[in-house]
Formats: sequence, structure tokens, C-alpha cells
Amino acid sequence: MPEGDTVWQAARRLHEALAGRVLTRSDFRVPQYATVDLSGRTVLSTIARGKHLLTRVEGGLTLHTHLRMEGAWKVYGDGERWKGGPAHQIRIVLATAERAAVGYRLPVLELLRTSEEDRTVSHLGPDLLGPDWDPELALANLLADPARQLGEALLDQRNLAGIGNVYKSELCFLLGVTPWLPVGALPADRAARLPVLAKKLLEANRDRVVRRTTGLRGQDLFVYGRAPRPCLRCGTSVRVADQGDGVQERPTYWCPACQRGPAPPPDSPQRWRDRYRRTDR
Repeated sequence: MPEGDTVWQAARRLHEALAGRVLTRSDFRVPQYATVDLSGRTVLSTIARGKHLLTRVEGGLTLHTHLRMEGAWKVYGDGERWKGGPAHQIRIVLATAERAAVGYRLPVLELLRTSEEDRTVSHLGPDLLGPDWDPELALANLLADPARQLGEALLDQRNLAGIGNVYKSELCFLLGVTPWLPVGALPADRAARLPVLAKKLLEANRDRVVRRTTGLRGQDLFVYGRAPRPCLRCGTSVRVADQGDGVQERPTYWCPACQRGPAPPPDSPQRWRDRYRRTDR
């Protein structure tokens, strides 16, 4: 699941493969840009901004992409077989003499002037892995709506950029509170820890292939994806329920013994547990 750390990794792969090299091929497989050809232009850089990717190209152009849930960028060597999915899922190809970067299932793909990048990312809060990281501002953003559920506030990229559903569940576990706790009810000492802990987790995982929050061999995550297995700390069955605004619901994991605070309606955990039982093993 793409979150701030995996998007940062994707930006690094694209930058290492393309930056400073001339494009020998560009193939936009979306109707809006079907006639666009970037061949002959030099790629300047690729950076991550929260969960957004910005690839800057000579001539003042930026390719903006977002992976959301299913998207992926794959980089292949010259002559290497492309294995990121069937051809009909390819949305764009950027190739040099040595490498090909292939974007699969990208739900967001737009070409804009580099001078207009801000219109795509200006809404974002401080980036946990970016040069603009500001823990005090991130915390102030979160506390601005004290009645909002902590899990929802953490996913709101306007508060701080880079946290997805996995880190939401893991952060709440490490803070010892449920994702349904109102932000304003978060004890002051834990609120102060939150931005620091969030940055620590993403920084620790930005160079890893497998995301890990526990420090335990063979057990990568404390609660995410573990329902209904025992909690690694207390042995209580980890639970899972949906959380969201009614439009977009996310499976949310927690330990009812280790985490204090409100729980979701009693029917939600059973519904999600049945749905996710096979994939959680």
C-alpha cells in the first residue's frame, strides 16, 4: 500500500533511472495526452511531496502522478521484460537509452508547467520526509479540529503529508489510543510525541523493502493486517473495523486491551474481520 515511505522510494528509483538523461521515448496512454511527445528532452529530477510524485523535465514541464491504492512505477533495464501488469494497465512510458520507467494503473497523471506545481501540492501539510517538515505545525494542524477522530485526522494530508492507513493504525497502537479517540482528548504528552514518532517510523522504513514498526524478527507490524490474531504485547485478539467519513471507509486495526478510547459500532469489527480473515493470515 503506497504511503509516504514507498512514494519516497518510487521517487528515488525514478530519479536514479532518469535524472540527467535524455528521453528517447515517451508514450502517454491516456486520451488527454495521447499526442504529447517528450522525446529529446532531459529529465531534471523526480521528487516526492507527501504521496505525490513530481518529475521535472527540460522546458519547464512537470509530470505529476499519484499512486493512490493500486498505482505503481516500475523501472526496467534495456531489453528487460516488463512485469508490472498487463499492457492495458500501462498509463505512461518514459525511456532513455538505458532504462524504461513504466507507470501502471496511475489514477492521477497530468502534465503541467513546473511553475504551476503548487496548485497540485499547496494544500498539503508538512511533509514527514520532506525539507519542509515542521512538527509544531503538523501538531497544530491536527489539534485544530479537536472533535475529529484521530485516525481520520492522521489520514488528512492537509494536516501532515505521508501517513496512510498502515501508519495510522500503527501510530495509534504505539500511542496507546484507539483511532476513534477525538484528537482533543489525546493526552498532552502523547500529542507531543505523535509528530516525532510519525517521522521516526517513516524515516526508518524509507530504505526498507518490507515495512517494519515492531523491531521484532518475523513480526513486521503490531496491529495492521493482524486481526484476529493475538496482540504482540498482551495476547488479546486484534480487531478490525471500518473508519471513515461515510464516503471512503478504511479497514482500521487496534488492540482493545492496549489502546484506550472509543471503539466503533459493535457490528463493524465482525464485518471487517470476516472480510479480511483470509488475507490476514
